[in-house]
Amino acid sequence: MPEPSKAPNADVSHVVMIGAGWAGWGAAKALCEAGVRVTMVDGMSDPTGRTPMRTASGKPFEAGTRGFWRDYPNINALTDELGLTDVFTEFTTSAFWSPAGLEATAPVFGDGLQLPSPLGQAMATIKNFKRLPVADRLSIAGLLVATLDLNRNEKTFRCYDAIDALTLFRQLGITERLIDEFLRPVLLVGLFKPPEELSAAVTMELLYYYALAHQDSFDVRWIRSGSIAEQLIAPLAERLLDSGLLTVLGGTLATRLNLDQPSEAIRSVEVRCKATGRSSVVDDVDAVVLALGAKGMHALMAESPRCSDVLPELAAAGGLGAIDVVSVRLWLDRTIAVADPANVFSRFDSLKGAGATFFMLDQLQNADLDALWGGSEPQGSVVASDFYNATAIAALSDEEIVDTLLNELLPQAVPAFRSAQVLEFEVRRYPGSVSLFSPGSLSKRPPLQTALPSVVCAGDWVRMGEREHGAKGLCQERAYVCGLEAANALLRSGVVKGANAATRPEHPVRPIRPEEPQVLLGRTLNKLVMDPLEAFGIRWPWLA
Repeated sequence: MPEPSKAPNADVSHVVMIGAGWAGWGAAKALCEAGVRVTMVDGMSDPTGRTPMRTASGKPFEAGTRGFWRDYPNINALTDELGLTDVFTEFTTSAFWSPAGLEATAPVFGDGLQLPSPLGQAMATIKNFKRLPVADRLSIAGLLVATLDLNRNEKTFRCYDAIDALTLFRQLGITERLIDEFLRPVLLVGLFKPPEELSAAVTMELLYYYALAHQDSFDVRWIRSGSIAEQLIAPLAERLLDSGLLTVLGGTLATRLNLDQPSEAIRSVEVRCKATGRSSVVDDVDAVVLALGAKGMHALMAESPRCSDVLPELAAAGGLGAIDVVSVRLWLDRTIAVADPANVFSRFDSLKGAGATFFMLDQLQNADLDALWGGSEPQGSVVASDFYNATAIAALSDEEIVDTLLNELLPQAVPAFRSAQVLEFEVRRYPGSVSLFSPGSLSKRPPLQTALPSVVCAGDWVRMGEREHGAKGLCQERAYVCGLEAANALLRSGVVKGANAATRPEHPVRPIRPEEPQVLLGRTLNKLVMDPLEAFGIRWPWLA
């Protein structure tokens, strides 16, 4: 990977990066490698990952347990560039639990005989559904046809976006049992809302990307030790900081964007230190990357009236819904053996409408148990659990949430949890932390490039247009790629210039694997048939 320039000069542009998630770090990487100065602003006290998140007793904590799927070519390339050779676990199995017990298990699909999709997935899981009859499973076939039709043209995509996923499922003939016992719990932990509240278009994108594109698309692995921030972000941040081109303002909120008159170009960014409440101004700004979610976008646009007037699409994006998340970590007095390290809960009354996961960290990170216990002697299992669509769960006390886990949910998977005692726990709430892709939300999602060339957006919720990468839904890969593409847009337009522009004008972006031949053929045949029929007003019945 080319090293960023060490000595910025007067001709080097200055970009303010608002947000330090995967999108923000992707954009910072691309810009610094091009020789552009970057000031990163984020509310986290240390967004570089060099000061890991800890409990009061010094034990590690991470907000959400996020997996790394097979089709993450750009994140995989990043780990190679950073020389991180042993950062991930092997691909793991997972399990789905309900009040009736084990509902299904997901194998490591890449370990089996590779067959064309979706035949490969069907054959690999033929014995993995414990209660769902084959007839119900086969009812998903109609969704495959709709998926082939989804991206026929922009008008068609918007038609699917306008309806909710539950309505589409029912019109396609998918059985209520398959919806309730499989699709609903998958969506609650994948897009974090039930199907009646989700765009059908975004839902199909997610299901296709994670489950249907290739037999092994659902295969997932995890961080082997520590956290994502420690293992991936920290070494990247160190490299960029060493370049002298990156400045990080942690514990700081961007409060206002100021535009030049009459050019409407970005002039400065006002910021406020969370600890002191003191405000200051970042001057001499050539461009801004908004790597924010809906909640942050709303707050920033509300205090930036001129920018909001010039860029109404960003004001609209701030009005997009957001979803509450609760993350929990338990340190137990004994080791509990669980067959699958990654697990999903569904249909429990105690979830109060949330989707939930639990992960056996002592199994995923068994080579570093001392670190899981904050350097003290390991005494038992360490469980991470995340609740999505968790407004009702968040209203409970910490003790009530822990009690729900230990006495109502976890014993349904493994009865031995009933005898375990919690030695320590940590509960953290993240209100409005992830985007809601509701029906009709496409028009509200922010674009990669705005009407002002000096303002670009980055994040997994951003519409990327012709720069669409292929990774769909809320995922780390799409956020990271969108950050790279946001930086590339600034470099390509000439809005910013870097010292390395001659040798590294744009950051390379790696595409995901090509679609399989039968999928390409199906899309082509669907287009050949439906385009002429649509000209006469004839559409698929579920879109009529």
